[in-house]
Amino acid sequence: HVQLVESGGDSVQAGGSLRLSCQASGDTLMISCMGWFRQAPGKEREGVAAIGAGDATVYADSVKGRVTISRDKAKKTVNLQMNNLNPGDTGMYYCASSLGPCTGRVGDFLKWGQGTQVTVS
Repeated sequence: HVQLVESGGDSVQAGGSLRLSCQASGDTLMISCMGWFRQAPGKEREGVAAIGAGDATVYADSVKGRVTISRDKAKKTVNLQMNNLNPGDTGMYYCASSLGPCTGRVGDFLKWGQGTQVTVS
């Protein structure tokens, strides 16, 4: 089994930055893609960024140029650097893993962390 634990969420002012981290443990050998998703109150969960086994990345249009996803394979961590945050970035941020193609689609990811809250005011 794979376990994912997110950290780094916080309350920040608009224009600020945050770095989220996701620590994976367990049977991570078959994971082909790691992604970050977010869910604002009353809205559906949406993809933010994803990184594949070959380090190819995918970003939502709303975060391109402001967000960078990276991974440390040795440490089994995936990070999300977010800059120039705005209130629209507020939400619970989830880390997830996929055994298939690296997409931003929620349904392609099987394992999920508990989330870390990001609030931008």
